[in-house]
Amino acid sequence: MYRYDTYDQAMVDARVAEFRDQVERRLDGRLPEDQFRPLRLMNGLYLQLHAYMLRVAVPYGTLDSRQMHALADIADKYDRGYGHFTTRQNIQYNWIKLEETPDLLADLAKVEMHAIQTSGNCIRNISSDHFAGAAADEVVDPRPYAELLRQWSSFHPEFSYLPRKFKIAVIASDTDRAAMKLHDIGINIVRNAAGELGAAFYVGGGMGRTPMVAPCIRDFVPLDQFVTYAEAALRVYNRYGRRDNKYKARIKILVHELGAAEYARQVEEEFAHLLTQGIEPPLAELERIRPYFADPAFEDASADTIDRSDPDFALWVDRNTHPHKRDGYVSAVISLKPVGGIPGDASARQMHVLAELAKSYSFDELRVMHTQNIVLPHVRKARLYALWQTLDAEGLGSPNLDTIEDIIACPGLDYCSLANARSIPIAQRISERFAANGRTGELGELKLKISGCINACGHHHAGHIGILGVDKKGVENYQLLLGGSEAADTSLAKITGPGFSEAGIVDAVETVTDVYLRERSDGERFLDTYRRIGMEPFKEALYG
Repeated sequence: MYRYDTYDQAMVDARVAEFRDQVERRLDGRLPEDQFRPLRLMNGLYLQLHAYMLRVAVPYGTLDSRQMHALADIADKYDRGYGHFTTRQNIQYNWIKLEETPDLLADLAKVEMHAIQTSGNCIRNISSDHFAGAAADEVVDPRPYAELLRQWSSFHPEFSYLPRKFKIAVIASDTDRAAMKLHDIGINIVRNAAGELGAAFYVGGGMGRTPMVAPCIRDFVPLDQFVTYAEAALRVYNRYGRRDNKYKARIKILVHELGAAEYARQVEEEFAHLLTQGIEPPLAELERIRPYFADPAFEDASADTIDRSDPDFALWVDRNTHPHKRDGYVSAVISLKPVGGIPGDASARQMHVLAELAKSYSFDELRVMHTQNIVLPHVRKARLYALWQTLDAEGLGSPNLDTIEDIIACPGLDYCSLANARSIPIAQRISERFAANGRTGELGELKLKISGCINACGHHHAGHIGILGVDKKGVENYQLLLGGSEAADTSLAKITGPGFSEAGIVDAVETVTDVYLRERSDGERFLDTYRRIGMEPFKEALYG
């Protein structure tokens, strides 16, 4: 993983000192809230329902044991003993005291972490494939390119005050594990017919109030020009993006209104101009970065086998491990979704355990998934059973990856000042319902996502089953959506009809799964069956 150089460290340390001064002036009244607000947001600090929330960046989801230990210590020292891993591969703390924030940020800086550009109208944390560098199906490890984009976007003077927040994802596989087409810019590193590496650009995706799937505006940009192309795409957006109406300010609206072809034409025009300006980082910088992402010292483990005699372990292996590019290894997914638990939450103790397991089993490396789980990317098959035993003892051994119990959920009205409804209790009740009826395995791959408001932090538009909390005359109400996907077959879920109460939405989810089990053909996922039979059988079962 990437390590800070002196410039990186100096930049972060300077920002901590700057923010410490700003906080002191806010606390003694010299800096009013209306002036302080944009300053705290630039440092990832939100004022939510009950307290301040701090969002910490985890660049492209990669961190080591030292950093995970630090995150655990922060949870104990500055929060209430836990943190919440997010759908942007970050971590949030929900009970932060303003006066302690500078010390918290200083502790982060000691382990090469920060909260810069995790909020505000700027380029946010660059996300990527959580199996990057380990997956057998990738063209190349996308993380060096994500790191180059991180450095380019950090404190970029032209893009610090964009019309709205801006999210970029980088992958390098035909299998999209980062919801790439639902980002403002999605970049897929590909090979052309000549075997050369380049980047396909998808621009104008997103969820929220107006969900859209990003169109491909260029299928190949040479990798020694892809940062310049990204800058051209941002420049066109910055030129036209609506600053007078936040509901029309995202790039997806601009691409939609101009049309993808016209937007692409203007980007090409700007790109041609920028190529004459020499703004592309030198290849030497990419070569400096690349060794940080070299393969660890894999052992010859080709003969490793997995003892499946323990049925509980065998189930976990089947559901929670992913094929690795090296024989004898797998990537192990650690679920943060215990039955009845809060999706994405981890206690300080659990984070300490995860850090030690990374050191012992995965070359001191962890990944945060946008699905709010944790990955140990490089685990020997022969050592999986010992790993699983520790996870199971710590409440981290749930075998539920990509099942109906592997729910994505935002914090909702329990914490968020923007929310209309609670998300957490809905997720808890659904996981309890399906654990109790024993149908999780029978349902197979089924991705359920819950948002407490239209901002869609829970990615409800991309769920095979999605749930959106709304306010209906002062009462929490839940819309049910079907047919979404954030994978390579990206699609947006559609609302079934009138919403449901808190109890009713749990019953409604069970009802639509009943329809699926009745109507599915051999080998069909829930999504496949929905796409084949359409919405009507589900509506009939729900509403009569």
